[in-house]
Amino acid sequence: MARYEHLPVYKKAMELAVYLQTVVKNFSRYNKYSVGADLREQSRKILQLIIRANSSRSREQALTELVETCETLKTTIVFAKETRAFSGFNSFQHACGLAVILCKQSEGWLQSSKKSLSHQPLSKTRIDEGAQEHCAPSPPLK
Repeated sequence: MARYEHLPVYKKAMELAVYLQTVVKNFSRYNKYSVGADLREQSRKILQLIIRANSSRSREQALTELVETCETLKTTIVFAKETRAFSGFNSFQHACGLAVILCKQSEGWLQSSKKSLSHQPLSKTRIDEGAQEHCAPSPPLK
């Protein structure tokens, strides 16, 4: 299994997950078990997706899901602010700032992954097919 603890995106996701865990404790009972549970679950899912993306050879699907989950988490944080779940603006501001950084990092990782896929060398079969197309004898002229 590939190591993931050194990744900046993992460190930021862990920081956000721990922060949300502590902030949700201060939510009202109603918000703690509704939107607070969603925030904690989504932040843990982001950690799982980072580990999965870093461990797999075909990262694009996991990274796409990571970007979508980050955007969902950002929206949920804003929703929690609008419903006055956060005890103060500073806690919302810090959580939202971490989420924005996390979204940017995950989007950058996805873009980087797409670029590296397009620059990979051709497989032997694709090279052979291309050579046959371009090196095949031309048909005789009539």
